[in-house]
Amino acid sequence: MNKKKIIVPLVLLLAIAVYFVFFYKNKNLRYIPENADAVVLIDIKKVTGQYLFSLATHPSHWSGSKAKGKSSGSLKDSGIRIPDFLQIFHLKDTKFSEWYSILELKDSQKFITFLKKQNFVDKGNNRFQKDQLFIMINGSHCVAGTSDLAFEKIQKNILKTSSNPVLDADQFIHNTAGSISFISGKKIQNFSIELHDDEIEIKNNSNPEILNAVASKLQNRNHFLELELDKENIRNFSRFFNKSIADSSQAIYFKATADLEQVNDTIISYEYDDNFNEVEKKTFQKITQPNYKLDIKSDDPQKTWKYFQSKKWVNSENQFTAIPFQPNKISQNNDDVAIQSTRKPITLSPRLQENYIFIRNNALLYSSLKTLGNTEKRIISDIDYVLYGNRSKDYWVKIKAKNGELPLILRW
Repeated sequence: MNKKKIIVPLVLLLAIAVYFVFFYKNKNLRYIPENADAVVLIDIKKVTGQYLFSLATHPSHWSGSKAKGKSSGSLKDSGIRIPDFLQIFHLKDTKFSEWYSILELKDSQKFITFLKKQNFVDKGNNRFQKDQLFIMINGSHCVAGTSDLAFEKIQKNILKTSSNPVLDADQFIHNTAGSISFISGKKIQNFSIELHDDEIEIKNNSNPEILNAVASKLQNRNHFLELELDKENIRNFSRFFNKSIADSSQAIYFKATADLEQVNDTIISYEYDDNFNEVEKKTFQKITQPNYKLDIKSDDPQKTWKYFQSKKWVNSENQFTAIPFQPNKISQNNDDVAIQSTRKPITLSPRLQENYIFIRNNALLYSSLKTLGNTEKRIISDIDYVLYGNRSKDYWVKIKAKNGELPLILRW
């Protein structure tokens, strides 16, 4: 009888502990600025649970996981207070590549030691940098970003004020590993991020059949890049580059096909001989170049042509200079403007009458990305293809990895 009296409370205490450790989540989001126009949330406990389950079902990875943890250092011992939801945000009127996050620190000195072990460079004034990752420490907080341009503004508007509103995670995420949300005034458009064994899906609906049908057709082809976009999608994507280009160009449909090829590039330099005579020197190197064809259908092709000329994108030889990969030729027809590389012409793939962007991995692509580290190259080389799709109000992005013995969460 006494044993039962002891066991029941212990089981109850264990159940409460398991709930708080693995299931209870603080849903208060304190570090999203009022001027954020995009937010990415990562459910740390859900991702951790997914990782532990994958690890438990793949015993062959146990020893490798331990060795990796010892060599790279553990975030739990880094001085960071691990949040239930990692909050990453993009500020309005900043570059698309600028993303930031604020984390609480338990021990700032331990965190500095951790950064140095990870080969971050001390830039002074509690700022650190490693490649394109920037860190600023401010008391019991740190700001991390892909840029440091907004650090002062973030420090002033969030870390030094108590007026920043506290948001609820339920506004952005619903029982998935993560989410990405676009904010416009009081309107929030949410997209779930789901991590599977060999793919990552970002979507705002639960019906993958349309995207899978498009993916199946495109996989039977062998082009590096294929895309087909209508007027609305052209307008959406042009916001990342030039907000006025979609309307000014009068474009209502855009299709492109591209392949990659390795070619010999000649570099001409000059040096002087012993008599100070100029001597031409030629060296050769292999570079990766695309062969491509683009078709831009327009309400008024003449206006499209004039717009390109006004931007000085068409030279006297009818080359489209806005594309850095030369040579090419631009021409105007009755209802469209076509741009085609001339070194090795290719034809457009058949139309699917869908909105999509399909990028197939190619060894020539990641081998030419010399600025990336070994980890980034390994991840990119493991990707099979990336596919964006849209129909009506439904959107999808799929990052498909190559088949492997381990699920993505253990591979990457």
